[in-house]
Amino acid sequence: MKKLLVLIMLIVSVQAGMACTSAIISGKVTKNGRPLIWKHRDTGAEQNFIARVEPKDGNHGFVALYNGGDSLLESAWMGMNDAGFAIMNTASYNLMPDTAKLQDQEGVVMRHALEKCRTLKDFEELLAALPKPLGVQANFGVLDAEGHGAYYETDDHNFKRFLLDDEADGIIVRTNYSVSGEEDGGYGYIRENNARYWIEPHAATRDIVPELFTEGISRSYYHSLIGRDFMKSGDRWAVDQDFVPRKSSSASIVIEGMLPGETPEDMTMWSVVGYPPVSHVKAVTINNVPAELEPTLPGFLSPYCQETIDRKNSVFSIKRGSGSHYLDLDQVRAYDPEQRRQSAESYKNRRSQLNREN
Repeated sequence: MKKLLVLIMLIVSVQAGMACTSAIISGKVTKNGRPLIWKHRDTGAEQNFIARVEPKDGNHGFVALYNGGDSLLESAWMGMNDAGFAIMNTASYNLMPDTAKLQDQEGVVMRHALEKCRTLKDFEELLAALPKPLGVQANFGVLDAEGHGAYYETDDHNFKRFLLDDEADGIIVRTNYSVSGEEDGGYGYIRENNARYWIEPHAATRDIVPELFTEGISRSYYHSLIGRDFMKSGDRWAVDQDFVPRKSSSASIVIEGMLPGETPEDMTMWSVVGYPPVSHVKAVTINNVPAELEPTLPGFLSPYCQETIDRKNSVFSIKRGSGSHYLDLDQVRAYDPEQRRQSAESYKNRRSQLNREN
């Protein structure tokens, strides 16, 4: 019985720690025609930072999100390169099981992709060429320099491709199961519906913007199964279960692709680092990472991410018993206006820069 309880606790901790929500959006349904790729990241690594890797030995330069403490920049968890290629992932729990010898290599694969790839074809060739087993169970989301997007549901030996161009509504959403995997396996069905609740009406009117994700979904406590938006309920406390933002959330990032005739310098990595409901957007470009997002603190940590973690700790303030499962919505409401104001300022400044340059 003790062993069973330990196993259950481990399974629950995996669900909590790797519960990412993501989407790829065609330029046909965005307001300005640029395609988007989005990931709301959940992880056991509370600290994240963003850094640039310079081109070397014929590889592309790129900017990417890393776990705090990754001083060698070995595992990239979302990023874009100077060839206009962008990538992210969500963990999948209904594909073939991980090998015992090699696991959790998704970040390593994505770093290789950022170094090597420009197109979907390049990424497919990379997946085929890398030594097997890959050590991954993942939905890799890719946006390439030609404006094409796809998810690759990938296990140790194989992948199945789902093209954005094949989607009539111009969107694909993935959480923590794979469509090609075991039926009804994996996790994230409610979070997927939460995201679709926000995305689908805007896809229909073709006016999707990055703010839909950073200021909407990643701050939303809408629960699709219950049919209730807890931020609008007036309640102070809510159980941290099946919302897109979770205690384990550590970033929300939208990469905005290029229009015809533009260059990778025109791409923007709209980055909310830390617990998204109490953080705000900072604009990252292929040649510029805001200093506060870089790992300048001891231990290779980001000053801004640490600031948001301090705010998050006041949202999850109950430490005894099962109190860590409860979030204080009044604290979120108190932080919300200022964080939205600063996000709006970041969007305004970056867009003004792009208008001047173009």
